[in-house]
This record gives sequence, C-alpha cells and structure tokens, in this order.
Amino acid sequence: MNLPMASLAEPEPQTTAMSRRVRHFYKTYGLVVSSEVVLPELEPTTPTAPDLEIAVGPVDFPDGASQGATAFRFEAARQYLSWQAVGTFMISDANRIDVDPAPGIEDPLLAFPLLGPVMALVLHGRGLLVMHASAIAVNGGSVIFMGDKGAGKSTAAGAMIRAGHRLLTDDVVALDLSDPERPMILPGFPQLKLAADAAGAIRLEQAEVRPQVHPQIDKAQHRLRGGFAAEAVPVSRIYMLERGGRAAISPLTGADALPAIIKFSYVTRFGRQALPADLAAKHLSQCARIAGRIGVSRLEVPAGLARIDEAVAAIEADLTRGTR
Repeated sequence: MNLPMASLAEPEPQTTAMSRRVRHFYKTYGLVVSSEVVLPELEPTTPTAPDLEIAVGPVDFPDGASQGATAFRFEAARQYLSWQAVGTFMISDANRIDVDPAPGIEDPLLAFPLLGPVMALVLHGRGLLVMHASAIAVNGGSVIFMGDKGAGKSTAAGAMIRAGHRLLTDDVVALDLSDPERPMILPGFPQLKLAADAAGAIRLEQAEVRPQVHPQIDKAQHRLRGGFAAEAVPVSRIYMLERGGRAAISPLTGADALPAIIKFSYVTRFGRQALPADLAAKHLSQCARIAGRIGVSRLEVPAGLARIDEAVAAIEADLTRGTR
C-alpha cells in the first residue's frame, strides 16, 4: 500500500468534526468493528459488543513524532504508526485503534492505512498469520497470490473473479492456524484495488469504482457488488507470482517455501522492532507450519494483460490435480 508522502490539503480545524463523530458497526476478518471512522469498504453489521474499536482523537507519539514522512514504534501492548501526510494511529492490545488525523485529512484517506498496515498489525496481534497478498475462493478451497510490488497480485485476483470465482481479501490475507491440519483464510471485505490498465483489461462488471481519494494513490478502489466470499475458506494453494514468457506453475522445494512465506508475511515489513524474540519464534513457527502444510508454487504470469486468462487457466488446472 502506497500512502501519499506529502499532504495536499490545507489545515482545517478538527475540533468540530471530531465532536460530530458517531459509531458505525462493521464486520471484517471475523471481527465486529465499532468505528468512528466511516469505512464504506466494510460490510455493515448489527450494533453489538465489538471485537475491535476504532476511535478518533489525539495520539501522542512517544518521544515526539519523527521528522520524516513515516514513523513506527512498537511496544509490548501498543504499536504506533504515523504518516505525516495522513495521521497517527495507536493500536492497544489488538482490540482498539486510536486515530489522530493530520490536518484536513478526511475518512476516505484514513481508510487506506486503517484497512492496510494498521489492520494487518491488529490481526497479527490477535495471533493470526498475516500475509501481504490477495486471496480468492475457488470450489470450496482458496488460492493466495503473493509477490513483489508490480507482480500482479490484485490483477490475478481480478481475472479470477471475472472467471467466476470469489474474492476473499485483497492486500491483507489473515490465516487462522488454530487447526494445524486445516489453515483457514478469514474473509476481509469486498474491495479490490486495481491500476487503470488492469481495470481496463479485466473490466469487472459487478464492481463500482469509488472516487480517487488522493492524486498520489494510483490504484482505484473497486467495490464488488457480487463475487465476494463472506465465510472462511481452507487454503488450497499459495502462489508466488513472477513475470514469464508463458503461464506455468512449478512447486518450490521445501527449503525455498519457508523463506518465501516469511518474506511476504506482513509483519516483516516493519523490521526487527515488530518481532522481539518471543514473537519472532512464534511467527517463524507459523510460517513453517503453513509452508510445510500447503507449500508454495511459483506462478509465471505472461507479460501483457491480454494474456492474464492463461494464468487463470493454469491455476484452475492445477487445482483439479488435487492436494499435493
């Protein structure tokens, strides 16, 4: 997720806006969320005791805010994330997020970090293995797409949706490993972020394109009106996307699968400070469990959006061969 490095908005008084805040109730990743930030990306739900609260108010970054564009600080019970152009976020005990917007910043832009890295850290804190990836439900199972920036994770997910499969989650994939024999993907919310060229090539008819929230955010938000899987689904395949001359799938060896899972786990993006010794050991154990149980395959995606359906056909053929 790329956040703007500099704010283009003029400072506005925040006091009045904060006093008008009301709570909205949503469901995502198996949680009931009570939020003072409006999050139309999420599915609404009946007001009840929340698993996660999101409140708007002042947040004091320990030792003062960084002079740079971003700043992170991790403590035992609290995590702080600050983007100069967007705002500061404090996670407390994985069940509360305090949001302090930068001057002039409104809810649509706050949603980008809230539903990306901030939510990923909340889910990690609740004991889930969180991947920076996209996931699609297919015939009672699911596939995960992970890869470097620009590898085409969301594009592959969009092509799978167009082929009749359903979105589980985009960008943040939360894996429940409470049953070691049956890793499950928790459904996120019905939105896919696509670059303009990918959106033009795939043309998701059942999607509503939401307005651009900032000139520096290049991907558009596609809110799905259908094609969303609202229930947890077991993991069938994990694909690491790479560009290639033809659509091809090849399993990685066991020695290569674990480093790939670690590399694309979300928490590793924050460096060693996010994984002190005891948490690092647990995280390694989770990554090893999913690598050993599911494995990882390299998925070569042909260059050129006109050939993305070749990758879809290769995935569908791979799934028909059953569990490895």
